[in-house]
Amino acid sequence: PSRQLAATRVILFLTALTDFQISDAEWEDMLEGFDERSYLSARRWKPGDDPYTLYAFNQRESERIPSDRALRDTRHYRCTTLHYDSELPSTSIIITFHNEARSTLLRTIKSVLNRTPVHLIYEIILVDDFSDDESDCQLLTKLPKVKCFRNNKREGLIRSRVRGTDAARAKVLTFLDSHCEVNKDWLPPLLQRIKEDPSRVVSPVIDIINMDTFAYVAASADLRGGFDWSLHFKWEQLSPEQRARRTDPTQPIKTPIIAGGLFVIDRAWFNHLGKYDTAMDIWGGENFEISFRVWQCGGSLEILPCSRVGHVFRKKHPYVFPEGNANTYIKNTRRTAEVWMDDFRLFYYSARPAARGKSYGDRVELRKKLNCKSFKWYLDNVYPELNTLYMAYLATHKCITSFTNVCIHCRHLEMFGKQQWLRDV
Repeated sequence: PSRQLAATRVILFLTALTDFQISDAEWEDMLEGFDERSYLSARRWKPGDDPYTLYAFNQRESERIPSDRALRDTRHYRCTTLHYDSELPSTSIIITFHNEARSTLLRTIKSVLNRTPVHLIYEIILVDDFSDDESDCQLLTKLPKVKCFRNNKREGLIRSRVRGTDAARAKVLTFLDSHCEVNKDWLPPLLQRIKEDPSRVVSPVIDIINMDTFAYVAASADLRGGFDWSLHFKWEQLSPEQRARRTDPTQPIKTPIIAGGLFVIDRAWFNHLGKYDTAMDIWGGENFEISFRVWQCGGSLEILPCSRVGHVFRKKHPYVFPEGNANTYIKNTRRTAEVWMDDFRLFYYSARPAARGKSYGDRVELRKKLNCKSFKWYLDNVYPELNTLYMAYLATHKCITSFTNVCIHCRHLEMFGKQQWLRDV
């Protein structure tokens, strides 16, 4: 860690010496001067090989798609009539990756450079999470605004993102995955909402990049993030009542939880909230932890229909979890449940009994320090729909026990304000 910190300081020092305002002509020269053909020549798909083996998406199709392909504007037409402040804050765009396909990584960066006003990009920070080939990252620093940081061991998404935020110098942080394509005018709507209220955490509508054909497909703008008691994320349609209240299709959508891969947050607010839980490993569950923390500690989460970013959704992970995918996810989500869900964590344990006995660390002290609200408040004010799931759950399960094997149905019914007794309690 000390060597890694020293390397970060050296990079920041050199950057401070060389930072200057890039003119439009210099910007174009850097883009045109980048040797894209040479960069993309490494580890190319070879005829006869399975194109899904390395990255769990169709590598052959990805390499056939230009790095600067045109995309259809998938926003509602009324988004084009909106105006944003002329003086929006610039942002540090943080992209972490481990053994990402060069074609998708480059296309992510080129889409940002081509579809974002230059003055809004303070820097693009790549955090290479100990990929097999360190030149995957280093060669990209020849592109404008791009900086590269490399972990000296595998750290995972969460700790890699924290390293990126520690190096960031803009007042606003933007997190992107390494297999995305941003669409037209994607950033100003996000920065506008942060400028108006720094406690907001905002996300674009996430369009779909097909993992087989790499076709760019518009996602519905009537979706928000949801979950069940096992802390399984899902997209859910807005209810008819919620849609009826949305007289303006450009209005932000309040969401109980974000998908986690793509969002924008004020840097000071992110630091105040405790960044990420760095004891979580590799990937999974961090979106629940940060979503609960934002809502319960005084912030809000929004999806902005006038910001669109495409993302390659895969059916499996192409990389290895040292403790296994399921064990890592359970460890991470148990930490979330124990710190943020109060007594309602017992319904998580009922849905995921394998989570019992996993360590959950010391983030409880952070919650006390921030004087955050209860999970009951979250259910009542942010995600009342989960109350309905809770009652349906009780109707089909005879008894949920605590660690002392005491049936807790009645206790939780009282928490929901229900004066009911279950026959089998």
